Amino acid sequence: MRLLSIAALLALMAAPASAQMMNLMPEVKTMTAEEKEQDAIRQKAYRDSLRQIPDNKANLDPWGNVRSDAPKAAPAKQPRTKTGSATH
Repeated sequence: MRLLSIAALLALMAAPASAQMMNLMPEVKTMTAEEKEQDAIRQKAYRDSLRQIPDNKANLDPWGNVRSDAPKAAPAKQPRTKTGSATH
């Protein structure tokens, strides 16, 4: 009886999983000649737009003109005593 109930439980758990796996292979859609032409035009426009982006390697820090000076160095740490308080 126990074996039968385990088999029924596994079958009930496998049914939803197999239903989800039915659509793993999408339908293959072939492109028409007009769609291929439109895709080629779109790809060419994309490549042309990428070429128009300037290759500005001289100014890698866009916020450089906002900062006035280099960041200040952190103050030196003071040694601590056994109680954790700083020495004076």
